[in-house]
Amino acid sequence: MTNLILESSAFKNGEQIPKKYGYKNSNVNPPLTIKGIPKDTKSLVLIMDDPDAMGAVGKVWVHWLMWNIAPIAEIKENSIPVGAIEGKTDFGEIGYGGPAPPDKEHTYIFKLYALDTNLNLKEGTSKKDVENSMKDHILAEAKLTGRYSP
Repeated sequence: MTNLILESSAFKNGEQIPKKYGYKNSNVNPPLTIKGIPKDTKSLVLIMDDPDAMGAVGKVWVHWLMWNIAPIAEIKENSIPVGAIEGKTDFGEIGYGGPAPPDKEHTYIFKLYALDTNLNLKEGTSKKDVENSMKDHILAEAKLTGRYSP
């Protein structure tokens, strides 16, 4: 396994995600920096979800789902990389849905996967289908967590 690293210039791992990235605020994605991509990587997958939503809504809430990201060093704030495809979030929308905890502070997890293939999936595909398509193709993975209070 290589040391795939996912970071953000907007917040450090485990720290507060700035308010502007929240769903009820500007709802723009934070800038993400990617390091240590394995050389055989054909594409990247990014999944952002909220496991703390289990207590509030009974499921892990999907906030962002993106695949077929070229092996790039960064995803700029409020943008998606050329050629990347986005899936449907639990807000029922395609694209980034920022943190929106209904009750108390939640922890949000950005998960990055390096794959040895591109995924043949249409825009709006669900997280479950993306995860099923990634099986046996993951070269490396990285995580970035941030906290957000209502």
